Amino acid sequence: MSPTNGKHYLPAGSTAAAPFRTVITPESAGWGYSGLRVLELAPGAAEEIATGDAETLVLPLNGGCVVTVDGREFRVTGRRSVFSRVTDFVYLPRDARATVTSAQGGRFALPSARCDRRLTARYGAAEDVPVELRGAGQSSRQVNNFCVPGTFEADRLIACEVLTPASNWSSYPPHKHDEVTETECELEEIYYYEVSEGPSGPGIGYQRVYGTEERPIDVFEEVRGGDAVLIPHGWHGPSMAAPGYDLYYLNVMAGPGEERAWKICDDPAHGWVRQTWADQEMDRRLPLTSTAEREA
Repeated sequence: MSPTNGKHYLPAGSTAAAPFRTVITPESAGWGYSGLRVLELAPGAAEEIATGDAETLVLPLNGGCVVTVDGREFRVTGRRSVFSRVTDFVYLPRDARATVTSAQGGRFALPSARCDRRLTARYGAAEDVPVELRGAGQSSRQVNNFCVPGTFEADRLIACEVLTPASNWSSYPPHKHDEVTETECELEEIYYYEVSEGPSGPGIGYQRVYGTEERPIDVFEEVRGGDAVLIPHGWHGPSMAAPGYDLYYLNVMAGPGEERAWKICDDPAHGWVRQTWADQEMDRRLPLTSTAEREA
């Protein structure tokens, strides 16, 4: 294990604090803005969420819920799993108290970002989520851009979902967004993973993160459902879906810039790979999900 792995790789359950299976705060991550909690509710249970100084989403990983905030009630259909459907969600403003109630129970990701403006609580319909197919060949993947600039308004938070078919690579070529240039912006990032199951149980994937001589970071981890990786800086990618297992990850990003933007810089050693996609087909298994629930 690399010296930095233990700091940036968070195995499932290692940050749990009931009723949350995952708790990542700016303080625990050692940075300033990005956060994530994963709320687990039993059937019929309810939990009050205090957003504090961070805008927050309620994003079902599995199950549906009712969210009450600022005197309004939002009914979220949710989904059976991250591999079954593009989901609807709710935006919670900073300085809010919300109640999440789930009749059938489930797990709900709460990506968050410290912010200055208090926006209005809102519902995000699954039908309004742009689904992008990115890359080609074995670099083909699906990106659900549910909370990115130009798609859904937020003060600082950027969040999306990536689904990578078995045997494919995503988050590739390796890229970074840790300094301010004309083509790059500074964003802290959390990767949260789910992996499809095989006949004998849960699957696996792999994540690579590496830095520069000036700002070293060295992570190469086998990831499973519920694991997370913190990326304060450095090149990240590829995210590798092992043969037999589809890979999902939730990206949560925020940073200090005045502009809410996602600008990246490819590792110059590998950026040439993009040019090869023009002669390759998109993986025909994509899209893996849509707004319609897939059969079990």
